[in-house]
Amino acid sequence: EVDSRLKDIMVTIFHNSYDAAKKYGMEGNLVAGANIAGFEKIADAMIAQGVC
Repeated sequence: EVDSRLKDIMVTIFHNSYDAAKKYGMEGNLVAGANIAGFEKIADAMIAQGVC
């Protein structure tokens, strides 16, 4: 159960990182993709809260 859930979470993180890197012309750079995906998630939350 726990291993299956962890695997699903890790696969989702990989896909989010890969897609974000590809979107900004850095396909294959998972570190940049993870940073971009994290930034977009925080920015979306801030906008939803009316912070910016």
